[in-house]
Amino acid sequence: MSEDWAAVAKAINQRVNELGLQQKELAKRSHVSLAIVREVQHHLVERRRSPRTLESLSTALGWHPQHLDAVLHDRTPPAVDDPVVDLADTLWSRIDRVEERLEDITERLDALKSDMASVVNQLAEVAKHVRGRR
Repeated sequence: MSEDWAAVAKAINQRVNELGLQQKELAKRSHVSLAIVREVQHHLVERRRSPRTLESLSTALGWHPQHLDAVLHDRTPPAVDDPVVDLADTLWSRIDRVEERLEDITERLDALKSDMASVVNQLAEVAKHVRGRR
């Protein structure tokens, strides 16, 4: 599943212009830090964001809470009065959680690999020392 952060930035910029909002006002209304608003609005850093961040921005812009998430995943945004779908139970959320878990497992495996290399090096040093005593 691809994510289109450029589309999110474009949607936010269009809406901010329609409403005549400044970044500071959007940050204040959404309770999202100014730095994150700037990053998302100008597509400066592409990274996974909390669904609550997109929800807060959507709501502050007068949209359905899941509007920006729909834009991000190239779906038709829901109407403002549509019911909120529990994203925790959606397939995409499950996939996101699996991806996050896999990243965590990868980081742990990398750390174990590094630890094992260190242990192997230490054992090699001990073996050299033992051989030298013979």
